[in-house]
Amino acid sequence: MASFAKPQKEFDYNSTRNKLILSEYGRNVQNMVKYIVNLPTKEERNRYAQVVIDLMGFLNPHLRDVADFKHKLWDHLHIISDFKIDVDSPYPVPEAEALYVKPAPLKYPNQRIRFKHYGKTIEYMMEKAKSIDDPARKQHMVQAIANFMKMAYVQWNKDSVADEIILSDLKEMSGGALSLEDNVNLNRVEYRANPQNNNPRNNNQRNNNNQRNNNNQRNNNNQRNNNNNNQRNRKQR
Repeated sequence: MASFAKPQKEFDYNSTRNKLILSEYGRNVQNMVKYIVNLPTKEERNRYAQVVIDLMGFLNPHLRDVADFKHKLWDHLHIISDFKIDVDSPYPVPEAEALYVKPAPLKYPNQRIRFKHYGKTIEYMMEKAKSIDDPARKQHMVQAIANFMKMAYVQWNKDSVADEIILSDLKEMSGGALSLEDNVNLNRVEYRANPQNNNPRNNNQRNNNNQRNNNNQRNNNNQRNNNNNNQRNRKQR
């Protein structure tokens, strides 16, 4: 008697499926859009498209915080259909060419920084200070620049720095146009490896926790001693 073997069903792997155009909506939504594209009448396509738009919004609730929420969903619908869906969209259909336009390359700064530990911004600040005509305002600006330079130096060197070094660098970087008196006192700056350790609030919290632990340990010891005394008294009776 002849036996008929059932044909073996081919396995469905993701590698054999069509590529997901917008993976955040999943394959089922993409299959729905593909089904809508092949519907014969525009009335049916409009009705089913609105259902898919609602489903897309439900699957991605974070888009509701984005401006023009519905507009973005309709754009995604056209993108998923590879711009083949023919429906009455309430928004203009996006251009396929606009999705593949490469942005202009960024121009990275290639200017040389003379003192890298101060940064390039300090040089712009010096140029701005040179253009100030009011002597009092200019002196105040130079003082602020020197204080910033000292803070940047300490962060880079992780140690204290003499004011004379900052004033010398200030004069050299500005080409002698900006200077302060030799006896001026710049803001005191200290490097802190871990600012949390120097926070008074954290120190108070740590002291309170230690005190609480000590009290708990003392209470436990007292309770243990009382229990031992009670057991000793029972044995003596």
